Amino acid sequence: MGASSCLSSSAVALFTGDRHRQKNRNSSSLPSRRRGIRVICCASNDRVKSSRSCTELVAERLPMPMLAEDDTIFASNGMMSFVPFKETNGTKVDSTRGIGIAGFLEGKQLLVTGATGFLAKVLVEKILRIAPDVGKIYVLIKADDKEAAVKRLEFEMINTELFRCLREIHGKDYHEFMSSKLVPVIGNIREANVGIDTELADEISKEVDVIINSAAITAFDERYDVALDTNTIGPFRLMSFARRCQKLKLFLHVSTAYVNGQRQGRILEKPFGMGDTIKRETSPEFSAKAAPILDIESEIRLAFSSAKTSWDAPLVQKMKDLGLERAKIHGWQDSYVFTKAMGEMVIDCMRGDIPVVTIRPSIVESTYLEPFPGWMEGNRMMDPVVLQYGKGQLTGFLADPNAVLDVVPADMVVSAMVAAMAKHGSRSNPGMHIYQITSSVVNPLAIQDLAKLIFQHFSAFPCMDAKGRPITVSPIKFFDDANEFSAYVSTDAVRRNERVAAAISNEKISRRLKSFCLRSVEQAKYLAKIYQPYTFYGGRFDNTNTQELMVEMSEEERRSFGFDVGSIDWEHYISDVHVPGLRRHVMKGRGRSTEPQQLGAIP
Repeated sequence: MGASSCLSSSAVALFTGDRHRQKNRNSSSLPSRRRGIRVICCASNDRVKSSRSCTELVAERLPMPMLAEDDTIFASNGMMSFVPFKETNGTKVDSTRGIGIAGFLEGKQLLVTGATGFLAKVLVEKILRIAPDVGKIYVLIKADDKEAAVKRLEFEMINTELFRCLREIHGKDYHEFMSSKLVPVIGNIREANVGIDTELADEISKEVDVIINSAAITAFDERYDVALDTNTIGPFRLMSFARRCQKLKLFLHVSTAYVNGQRQGRILEKPFGMGDTIKRETSPEFSAKAAPILDIESEIRLAFSSAKTSWDAPLVQKMKDLGLERAKIHGWQDSYVFTKAMGEMVIDCMRGDIPVVTIRPSIVESTYLEPFPGWMEGNRMMDPVVLQYGKGQLTGFLADPNAVLDVVPADMVVSAMVAAMAKHGSRSNPGMHIYQITSSVVNPLAIQDLAKLIFQHFSAFPCMDAKGRPITVSPIKFFDDANEFSAYVSTDAVRRNERVAAAISNEKISRRLKSFCLRSVEQAKYLAKIYQPYTFYGGRFDNTNTQELMVEMSEEERRSFGFDVGSIDWEHYISDVHVPGLRRHVMKGRGRSTEPQQLGAIP
């Protein structure tokens, strides 16, 4: 399906900044599929095995007459998923030979957007370390000129701690190696032709094999027009460029599992159709005619017309409120996941015969193992709460203690990305392929268990106050009412301020402390407000496609590109890896414990 059948000509002009549309690729029919039966057990060490006990378990829980020959039952950690057998061009997948990840990456030319962001940096590092014979990686960077782009590449990627393993591998040749692989490209996904110079765009379109879109606005409360421009219109611009690429084998789009909005229960890995709205699914009181209709063009026009009505200070809040309002009307939590969902719809509508992989990770946090445990950059979703708690500034939070917080380490996400890229990029199989890299079904982490682990960590290794005294923490209190939580944090802040003020005779310092306490209260209320849809979330993300992808990998591939989320030891990851990594890479050692050498397995 071409762009013209997805969007009107005026919308195309709005998206691209001109009225020149790309020539449509010819669509081809999807390959035929048939069903079959396989019984596979996957142990926690990623080794695939078949066993009589596993087969008997399946027979007990799933009547065999329901199955067809060669279908798959995937059993892992007590969970079972039914997976229809898949064919590719009439050939069965041979899991003993694997997907062929290394062979696929050899010599491939990649274009990566959002490459200076957290997840894409981990991806680039992984590819360069595991597949050094990969071709060029074109890195789209916002910059005024080439010199500025090169400086950003060096400062934000090449010279960062994340790449230290590569520095050790290549030694004195490190910079030469990186320069031969990474090509900074001045561009911006919010501009026509993604902001790439015409001549360079023509060159890249003749060379690139895989496009990886990792650019996104991830703030939950961003201005609606800004979020739309990056998360919805941005994919349109990039897919328009992809349709010009002569050798393109795959378009890989990084989304989020939370595009599933307010869906409840077990949520399957299925694509959106253009105009799908969660409200129709989750609100049975709406009839087919009464349900709100999602028209992406109308949403864009509404956002940009509203933004142009005024440029005074209240405009920012007005546009944030508009995004939240529109998201909730259609069944999404906020403008972030709403605009990301619309981005998926646009890509699926435009893809034609381009194979597309959409990666939907949940809450991406620090690395589990590679290139070393605990690396992270910036505050991820749950980290502001963790830091405020550890510093004694937050003793309670608005959350359902029994709810599951779906967390995945960044290195597992990128390993799944590379495996999916190789699988679908090496086969002539156009279509939209969804992979949810998630933990809530196969290895759920309850919020109360997370809170307990964080409490244990900061009790054993407390942060220090300005005078070097350990900050004592108590078990976190949970609230299910926003007003009660607001009253609690206000009262708690007053008590803390009074205790500190009583020990200080300097009035100026006392005023500063009072101001700081007030700011911390407002920050806590703000975090509770924007996180509430996630700390009371009732959905669990199915990851059957992701599990099946792991089954298709060879043992060697699983060792190099493992992403068995079911094998994560949460106590080890939270207490020994993630929180120490947060303190090292985000807090930069401020408030350091008296025993820093025990802060996790971070080399």
